[in-house]
This record gives sequence, C-alpha cells and structure tokens, in this order.
Amino acid sequence: MPTPSSDAAVATQEQISAEIAAIEKAHAAAAVALPQPALDYPPYRSSILRHPTKDLHHADPEGIELWAPCFGHQDVDALEADLTIQHSGEPIGERIVVTGRVTDGDGRPVPHQLVEIWQANAAGRYVHQRDQHPAPIDPNFTGVGRCLTDETGTYRFTTIRPGPYPWKNHQNAWRPAHIHFSLFGTDFTQRLVTQMYFPGDPLFPLDPIYQSITDPRDRDLLVARYDHQVTRPEWSTGYRWDIVLTGSHRTRFEAEGDDE
Repeated sequence: MPTPSSDAAVATQEQISAEIAAIEKAHAAAAVALPQPALDYPPYRSSILRHPTKDLHHADPEGIELWAPCFGHQDVDALEADLTIQHSGEPIGERIVVTGRVTDGDGRPVPHQLVEIWQANAAGRYVHQRDQHPAPIDPNFTGVGRCLTDETGTYRFTTIRPGPYPWKNHQNAWRPAHIHFSLFGTDFTQRLVTQMYFPGDPLFPLDPIYQSITDPRDRDLLVARYDHQVTRPEWSTGYRWDIVLTGSHRTRFEAEGDDE
C-alpha cells in the first residue's frame, strides 16, 4: 500500500525510468548473477527508511515465539478463501479465481501450507487508514483472505481483480495491479511475502518495485497466466500462479518491510 517517504515526489517518471534503464543495462553486462531482488535499488525511493544501510530492528526471539502461529484445518475455514462473500452485498469489479501449487525446488508439493492474500479493491483502494487517495472504498470488499494448501500443494482464492493505484515514490507513480501473498512455515520468523501480477500490465516498465528484480526471467515468475480451464462459465475469469519455495527457479520474495 502507499508508503510516505522523506523525498516523495521529487523525481519525475522520466527520471525514474532512465535510472531503471541504466541499471538494467549494467546488470545485463554483469559477468556474474546478481541477488534478486536488488536490495539497493535507487529508483525505489520510498524504501529509503527501510534501506539495507539502516540498522535492523531487533526483536526478542522469545516474544516472537509467544505469538507464533499454530495452524490446522480447524483454524482456517474454507470460506475464508472467497473474498467476495465476506459482506452482505457483492463487491464491485471483475470476479476472478486465482489458483496454483506451492512446491519445493524439486516440484514436490507443500501440503497444509497457510497462504494469505491481501489486495486493493477494483478501484485501487485499500481498506487502510494510510491509504487516502481519492478512489472509492467498496463496503462489500475488505481484500483479505487465507486458505491451506491441499495434499497436492494447491491453493485457490475467489476475489476481485485489483486496480492500479498511485504511490508517493515519485511524481505520477502508479503501481501495477497486484495481489500480495504471504506464506508461513511453522512460525512468524519463517514468513515469506511476495506479489502476484497480471499479464500485459503497461505499468511494468515504469514500476521500480517490479523492476528491482533485475533478471527478466525472475520477473516473469511473478506474473500469473490466464487459464481458461480455471475460468468458470458466466461467473469468473481464472488465473494460475505457482509458487516455488526453493531452487534456482524459486519465486522471488520481498525483503522484510517492503509493503507496497
């Protein structure tokens, strides 16, 4: 969601795009593989307060363990995976189904994995006090859901396709439409967070968060694909997006604190 920064709206989109192009050229010429995503990525202005050069915020391990999750089928209701039925009316927007498998690097399924999602509504607005840009809040859409993967590692959500939204990284900055995904291991210290995007978004080349994954092959792994077999007749379009936790083709996850 939008995050204020100390130098918000200083650079123009043209300047940001030029920086992205220069970094892409330099990385393409690099003789060795570079970490993905790039933690030191100057076009991502609003990460300045969470930059790797800043001191870490230390947490008490014992305090974390007191709040560690213990999840099972009795704790996660199947209805929580449908974000369109959480209120008295139907939300506005394109109804979609998003599904895929969570696997390890060898293709083995990860069953009973807690998968959470959160997202903006169809107008690009979060139900959050920090999101105050002039787009409507949908009273029938909160934008939060969760489920457990089945024995084959499959998750499935019914939701509304989110809209793009402005953020304060630079002048006229807009985030591509995306859904945040969170996966837990056995406690909060094993939480992984990433973002799923939609194919063909024209904002991809302009977005420094998406472009901070400098390897095009890795960027492509964050983009879902339209799947007509997932599409339900006269009800919803369907997208498939698999999550790979380990290996050279693993899904790229965010550094802690990147929450746009």
